[in-house]
Amino acid sequence: MPAVRIKDHWREQRMFDRRALAVGAVMGLATLGLIGRLILLQVVRHEYYSDLSQGNRVRTEPIPAARGLILDRNGEVVAANQPAYQLELVPEEVPKLRDTLARLVALGLLRADEIDELIRTIASSRSFDSVPIRLHMSDDDVARFAVRRFEFPGIDIKTRQTRWYPNGELAVHALGYVGAISEQDLKHIDKAAYAGTALIGKLGVESTFEDELHGKNGFREVLVNAQGRSVERQGAYLPNLRTKAPAAGDDVLLSLDLKLQRVAETALAGHRGAVVALDPSNGDMLALVSLPGFDPNLFARGITTAEYAALSNDIDRPLFNRALRGTYPSGSTIKPVLGLAALTDHTIEAGTKVFCNAVFSLPGSRHVWRADKDEPRGYLDMPEAISRSSDVYFYRLASTLGIERIAAFLEPFGYGQATGIDVGGEKPGLLPTPEWKRQAFKRPEDKTWFPGETVNLGIGQGYLLVTPLQLAHITGILAERGRSFRPRVVKGVRDVAGHVTWLAPVEGAPIKGVSNGDWAVVIDAMVGTTHCARYCGTAWVAFKGAAYQAAGKTGTAQVYTVAQNAKYNAKTVPERLRDHAWFIAFAPADAPRIAVAVLVENAGFGASNAAPIARKMMDAYLLDADGKVKPAPPRPAPAAPAVPAAPSPVVTTAANHT
Repeated sequence: MPAVRIKDHWREQRMFDRRALAVGAVMGLATLGLIGRLILLQVVRHEYYSDLSQGNRVRTEPIPAARGLILDRNGEVVAANQPAYQLELVPEEVPKLRDTLARLVALGLLRADEIDELIRTIASSRSFDSVPIRLHMSDDDVARFAVRRFEFPGIDIKTRQTRWYPNGELAVHALGYVGAISEQDLKHIDKAAYAGTALIGKLGVESTFEDELHGKNGFREVLVNAQGRSVERQGAYLPNLRTKAPAAGDDVLLSLDLKLQRVAETALAGHRGAVVALDPSNGDMLALVSLPGFDPNLFARGITTAEYAALSNDIDRPLFNRALRGTYPSGSTIKPVLGLAALTDHTIEAGTKVFCNAVFSLPGSRHVWRADKDEPRGYLDMPEAISRSSDVYFYRLASTLGIERIAAFLEPFGYGQATGIDVGGEKPGLLPTPEWKRQAFKRPEDKTWFPGETVNLGIGQGYLLVTPLQLAHITGILAERGRSFRPRVVKGVRDVAGHVTWLAPVEGAPIKGVSNGDWAVVIDAMVGTTHCARYCGTAWVAFKGAAYQAAGKTGTAQVYTVAQNAKYNAKTVPERLRDHAWFIAFAPADAPRIAVAVLVENAGFGASNAAPIARKMMDAYLLDADGKVKPAPPRPAPAAPAVPAAPSPVVTTAANHT
């Protein structure tokens, strides 16, 4: 039997040698790859990875820019900054966000009702940005957090500047306010530009001129340890840290006169209403009042839910800007413009006498329009009808003119249009026309324009709506005999170097086709409103003894419709259904320097409730300490006002801000 070979040593040796060679080759290739990778990391790309490793222990922190100041026309500070402690959070360094915020609530540093909004805001921010979560920490708050600081990685106290309004509620509806940056704000701002910034302009000048006021942030590099806390050095390592200083925001210079603003707000105190005063020669807003108001410092420090609810639910609506957004029937303030329309159209001559007996009816109609018990009776010409505010005269005049001619003449004055003021939120009011009514109503029977609606328009009632700002603008056009300027709250911007850019007034299209004689008739009639000579105008008591000559017009606007056979009695009507009081005026009548519109809600007659407010304002603006009229500034070119805080600024002129 042949021998069987069980083990082949030679074949096994060859197999082992091949496998050893293959493994050796793999190991050799791996070693070469490792050596190559080390050369790449340590030699070729040494500088790149050195910078990355530096970033692991050096953190870049933003340095927020100081917000620009806001000053009035005389250099008085309206909005400034003050230091404050803030609690800030870096999202990527906080392990359990909701749990961490809940523990801050337990410490009394946050409110439970703001957690969800904070989480949304944090989620909208970049993970490495410092996000403010509590503004205006008190000393007690700082101490309470400091002793537990080690429990809150990624959260620290920062010293920042916050907004401060030294005059509280004064001029708040013109200034607006700043508030905490919200989730919605983060959707339309440059997050890098607002890194470390807690506040942003929300309304008024603060919002419209946000870009100028905000400034440009700087940064500083900070050495941190593994816990994210800043340290001076790590062992022997002492880095060369960079710092870039922030550029403060520009100062905004207002046209408002805070002295006049105080007079207006004091005179209107205790009432709901609005006062707007402007310089008719250039559109500068001298005072912009809406009462009641609110303290903007509430929003700057972080308003609570309860505080905001109290403002929002207040029946007097303190958050509502009546000067720009309140729309009301104009009442008899429309009569000077309507008279001008009739003179220009040659519908009637100024001296033509019209018999007025306190009632008016359209031919073929049984509806009777009744005038007030003090309505002048007898034969009246246009100047007397304006000065004594005859409703019947203007019922007849409006009916004769017709709605098409009335609307065509009123439109260039700005009725039914926004004035274009340089702060947002303005409403345009409403100039009704047959075409408007056809589009505004759905039912066919409501689309027809009736002759009685034209009659109502003759005394500023019916569908016609104006804002106090709009009516002040129209008063300025009357004062300038047809010249028109866009109203503005801001007249200049000053940078950190003291260079001031004055914004040029924007002149609108003038009123065309009105003769000098017709302007004189209407303006003389408005002068008659504030005087008692051949006859007593409706506002003569309020302007008795004035050192200057004012041209004005009273107005009373109905809030609800009185039934045909009923009589209006203010004593029996609920207070909020009583008539609104209007008064418009400009002075001096021959060279106007101020135009005013005053609205007092539910106050009744404009002569007794609105005209005295205008008188106080005009006295304050036009008279010196001795009760004499101050010298008029040079016209027509407005000189750039001096701002005390900027010595010898370089002055340029630019187009108006839009």
